[in-house]
This record gives sequence, structure tokens and C-alpha cells, in this order.
Amino acid sequence: MAQRQFQTEVSQLLHLIIHSLYSNREIFLRELVSNASDALDKLKYLTVADDSYKSLSFDPRIDLSFNKDAKTLTIADNGIGMNETDLIESLGTIARSGTRTFLEKLSDDAKKNSNLIGQFGVGFYSAFMVAERIEVISRKAGEGTAWKWLSDGKDGFDILPASRETQGTTVILHLSEDGAEYANRWSIEDIVRRYSNHVAFPIYLTYDENEYDDKGKVKSSKTKTDKINSGSAIWQRPKSELKKEDYDEFYKQLAHDNDEPLFYLHTHAEGTLEYSTLFYVPKKAPFDLYNVDCKPGIKLYVKRVFITDDDKELMPSWLRFVRGVIDSEDLPLNVSREILQQNKILLNIKNASVNKLLAEFKNVAENNKEMWDTFISEFNRPLKEGLYHDWGNRDPLLELVRFKSSTKEGRVSFADYVSRMKSDQKSIYYISGGDEKTLRASPLLEAYTAQEIEVLIMDDEIDDIVLPHIDKYKKWDVKAVNRAGADEELGKKKDKKAEKEIQPLIDRIKKVLGDRVKDVKLSRRLLDSPSCIVADENDPTIQMAQMLKAMGQIEVPDIKPILEINGDHPIVARIRDIEDEARVADIAGVLLDQALLVEGIKLKDPADFVKRLNRLLTL
Repeated sequence: MAQRQFQTEVSQLLHLIIHSLYSNREIFLRELVSNASDALDKLKYLTVADDSYKSLSFDPRIDLSFNKDAKTLTIADNGIGMNETDLIESLGTIARSGTRTFLEKLSDDAKKNSNLIGQFGVGFYSAFMVAERIEVISRKAGEGTAWKWLSDGKDGFDILPASRETQGTTVILHLSEDGAEYANRWSIEDIVRRYSNHVAFPIYLTYDENEYDDKGKVKSSKTKTDKINSGSAIWQRPKSELKKEDYDEFYKQLAHDNDEPLFYLHTHAEGTLEYSTLFYVPKKAPFDLYNVDCKPGIKLYVKRVFITDDDKELMPSWLRFVRGVIDSEDLPLNVSREILQQNKILLNIKNASVNKLLAEFKNVAENNKEMWDTFISEFNRPLKEGLYHDWGNRDPLLELVRFKSSTKEGRVSFADYVSRMKSDQKSIYYISGGDEKTLRASPLLEAYTAQEIEVLIMDDEIDDIVLPHIDKYKKWDVKAVNRAGADEELGKKKDKKAEKEIQPLIDRIKKVLGDRVKDVKLSRRLLDSPSCIVADENDPTIQMAQMLKAMGQIEVPDIKPILEINGDHPIVARIRDIEDEARVADIAGVLLDQALLVEGIKLKDPADFVKRLNRLLTL
């Protein structure tokens, strides 16, 4: 049979793994044990939910063995197994869009770190860190034929018919010189107990135990098999029995992460509904957090039987960074995924779980600033997504989100802002639509800075989508300073005489700018700058329109800004004395274009701006 070639991404991945050094190669065993556990979970579910599998003799277990002389390590399970098609799809392809991101991370010399393994569904390939050749023998449950997959991780792979007495999968690692240290009883036991102790199925290690005479020579040898993990469902155990190390160990196995979690939440609910939950917040955001195919982080069990880990109904999308387990005593074991989406019991568990997580977030925010700062640096954006999508939880989320400020270092909350407001201030002000440096330099802030009014700096792309939907925080209005009416509370009353005097100039500027602007007005917010742009109260900002276009929105209206001019600025004062309409048009065009540029907006016609500027500079 001709050798099959790996998918391009797999070849790249294997090359990087084989030719790079990692700080923690031993996680390969955690990954293979985790795969075996998943296979057992899937078959266990079928034996209780599918009539065609209920008669199957099934005693789930994972068996490890090694041969020190032959330098082999074997991991076997009696789970769901794979057929020829499954082997090609699972071991020859990585069908996930996050793979390219993973490869970019992995190829960076500064990030050759095994923490990345597993987070992109590529855990099996980590075995090539220690093996020069791998054999996988598998037989799918309900089928009579077994198949063997072979590869050296370099030149593709072969698939051949094979034999196996029962369903399940056996992975045989032919260890490299560097990997030979793992053909050792103590190494295997140590790794399993550190990373896989709470795998819900028994893990057995078979080894030869020698007896020695009084001179230290081997007298006899016998083969022993020991269970080397606790095999308990940690989430079902009382919290009083568990230590932080137990929770950390289970998290690493569950989330394929070498770091400890940032914090966790363990709950047992009794009464109308009986269920257990164990949720973790990682220290670092998953690399695929913003990918379309981001994998949910929650596993659903019913009476300790695994049901699914791919149901986005288990948690709202904005909590997709949470890892953990939900185990219900009240759902039927044969519940289907279609029923899950409409199940009232699960909906109640989901709502209660979200409330508990929000309460825990609040507790951390109020009592552990360092931990909360770490949380916000990683997960502030998903919380903002919650403000947009999850109206029912908007109030607690408003207390949790954080923003940069024009007057304070770090990030602040709405509550922090309100505590510093002036007694006569009626609104919370913010500016959005660009990067932090551009926003801080905006002319729109001049009057607020002069009056010592704090403005929140919204430099996250999602802010322009979320903030227009937040009109109030408690009794205070939330206003964007780049909106036409936001300057009404600045205390600078309209000067009717000045407005009347400058109106002819405003009319001239409006005429020469034509349909480039929606309106031209005298500004009450400018002190040092000659002009600025703002959006009409009912229009999206230009930055928002540009972002929608970049996202592929077809029907995005052409947003025209309102130009505000500073009547006290020398440039504006000089225009009044110019009779040449062409020069007025050039100056007005430059005033508009520089107002756009300072807000970080790309000019539609940069060449026209340069021509106008050059004509003015020659005078």
C-alpha cells in the first residue's frame, strides 16, 4: 500500500515538534491518557444510550506498559476505537482553523513551550517529542476489522489491516534516545499521578518486579499490575476532602494546561435540582478564544457518565474561556444533543452556574486586586461581549468590566469613575474609536481636561459595538464625547452673539465642503485645536462604519461627520478675512482632513489633502 502524506499543517507541526526542545516533554503521556479517557467516555455513553451497544461487555480501563530493552512504551484502552477513516481524519489531518495560529506561536523561538500542546487539538502529535516511530492499532466498537497506523513523523504514514481481540486503541511508542527515560516505572507513575490522577477510569501499569539476593543480584522476577491513579470524579467529592493541589492537578488534565488555574469554583446543589459543578478560570486566555470554531470548555456528565464536551448551550458564549464540568443527577442518560438545547433542567443549571460565576468574579474583584487585574488583562473583552449579548446579566457585568481612564493609571470600573465625579456632573463620559495613544491626544478631550472631568478611554475594537447599547450606569447617563450633544454639560453656555457673527463663515465652510460633512457647527469643546469631528446622535461613528466594512458587512452606510470649528482659533479667525473662495475651500478641506487624521481615520483621498496643504504652504 502506498504511503499516505500528512496534511500540510501536520507536516509543519511535526517538523517543529521533532526539531525543537521543550521545557516539559513529559506532557505527551498526559495527552495520550486524555485521548484514551475520551475514547472510554464515548463508548460508556453509547452503552447506556444506544440499544445496539447495550449488550457490549465493557469494563473500561487504560493499560500502560513498557519494555526498557526494546525502548517502547504502550498505552492501551478498550474505548470506542477507530476504523480506517477515523485514523486518517484523526491522525493525518488537523481540521481546525486555529492550527495556523498555533503554528505561528510554536515557530516563535521565544515561545517553544509545551503549554501550547493540546490547546489546539494536536495532543497526539506531542508523542513525537519522545518517539522516533509510533504504531497505533485500533478497532472500532461494533466492527470486526482492526487497523494499524504507522509513522516516523517525517515521511507521512501507512495504514494496514491488523488484528485486535476487542474494541479500543493501542498506541506503541518506539522511544528515541532522548525519550528512553520514559520506559521506566517510576517516571510513568509520577507523570500519571501528577497529571492524570483524577481521570475517571482506572489506569493500570504493568511492570516486572525483581527480587534480589543478599549480594544484590537478581534472584527472580515477576510481572505485576498496579492501579496508579485514584480514578475518582473529583467534582463529586466533598470540598473538605480536597486540597488545592487536587484541584490544580485535575485542571491540568482537563484543560491540557501546564499552568495552575487562576481560580476555581466548586459547587454541590441539592433540593429541586441535584447537580455538581467544578469551574476553572485559566491564567491565560485560550489561543482560539476569538476563533469562529473556538471549542467550548465545559464537559457535561449525567450521573458521572460523559455526555458531551461540544455543546455551546452549556454556557453563554461570553463565558467560553471557563473550563470545567457539569454533572447532573436529573437529566436522562440517553438525552440527545437536540433535547439538550431545549431542556429546562439544563437551562436552570446553566442560569444558576452563570450566577455563581458572576458572584465569584465579584468576590475576586473586591478582595484580590492582583488576581482580578490578571483576570481583566485576559478576559475583559469577553465580559464586554456579555454586555452586548446577555441582557439578563447586564447589571452584574457593568460592575465587572474595566476601562482605561484619562486621569488614572491602569483600568477603572464604572463605580470607581462615579466615586470621583464632580457633584454637579450628570454623565459618565467616554471616548472610543481608535488606539489608546490617538484617543488620549484627541482634541475632543481638551475641554474635559481643562475642567478636570475624567473620560474613559475605550480603545478595544468591541467598545464601539457595545457602548452605544449602554445608555446608563445606575442613575448616570453614559455619553460618548465624540457625539454631537455631549458638550451640553460642559458649562460653556451658547454665545448667541458669537454664533450670529460666525454664522456666515460656517455657511461658507459648509458650502465648500459640500457632501463631505453632515453639518458644520461652532464648537464649545475646543480650546487649543482649530477643529474636530463628531458623529450625529443617531449615526454610528466613522470608525464603527469602517470596522463593519472590515467585518464584511455589505450594506454599511457612508457616514458623514459633523465638523466643529473653534471660533477663537487664529486659523478660523483668519478665514473670515479671506475673500478667495478657492483658498477658503483649501483651508476648510485641511481643517476637516486633519480632524479626521487626529481621530485615526484613514482619508479617502490623501492626494487631495496633500495638494491642498501644498497650495496653502506656498502662500
